[in-house]
Amino acid sequence: MKNKIVIGNWKMNNSFTEAEELLTSIANIMEDMTLETEIVICPAFPYLEMAADLAEDNSFPYYIGAQNVSSEEKGAYTGEVSALMIKSSGADFCIIGHSERRMYFHETNVCLRKKTDIAIVNDLIPIFCVGEQLVEREAQNHFTVIENQLKESLFHLDRSGFERVILAYEPVWAIGTGITATPAQAQEMHAFIRSLVAEKYGTEQAYNTYILYGGSCNSKNALDLFLCKDIDGGLIGGASLTANEFIEIIRAAETSTKND
Repeated sequence: MKNKIVIGNWKMNNSFTEAEELLTSIANIMEDMTLETEIVICPAFPYLEMAADLAEDNSFPYYIGAQNVSSEEKGAYTGEVSALMIKSSGADFCIIGHSERRMYFHETNVCLRKKTDIAIVNDLIPIFCVGEQLVEREAQNHFTVIENQLKESLFHLDRSGFERVILAYEPVWAIGTGITATPAQAQEMHAFIRSLVAEKYGTEQAYNTYILYGGSCNSKNALDLFLCKDIDGGLIGGASLTANEFIEIIRAAETSTKND
């Protein structure tokens, strides 16, 4: 049996006070829960240390992650945040290659390869996102797109490096649109991704690799998605901004694990 991982990506939302209140609300609701699911909260950069301190003070079983990382170690890069800075703030995870970063900030597979390497060197766990545009799926190129993203950004890693990586499949056409990939569509792509990992690193590593679904996942569809054989949890966007909604997704993860 493999426990699930649920990651909350808050994106560019919440004031400092709102972020603190949301974390406290989540902690209060889950105070009496016994969890097998691992939880990662990814707030905005300015809140990382506060979030890490709250997690430690409340002995609450969640980890902290950043939403991005610089491709450079340090230096004259005004406005950038390095992997060392993120790690020293108390975070253990870092989202890399989110579709919004690829789309709005033109991050390439080569750039994301460099970010992944820097994250691993600095003892951060990359949450590496892959996904296709609607036009690519309609053209039946979605498998090729995902394969290229993996090969050009991750498959240079040796097995010990790749063991550090969590994968997240996010169909770009389903992010923030309210449209969700059907469980069958999501499972098909997750199985394909796992087959690529098996081909490169072996079947044992393929099984051990976490592959999460991201793309308008919410409390209503989470259980159906998490029950799929190759879906190991979720990268949750907007639904992670409401404590009760996020908790229900975590409950779905718990239920799916017990039904494996």
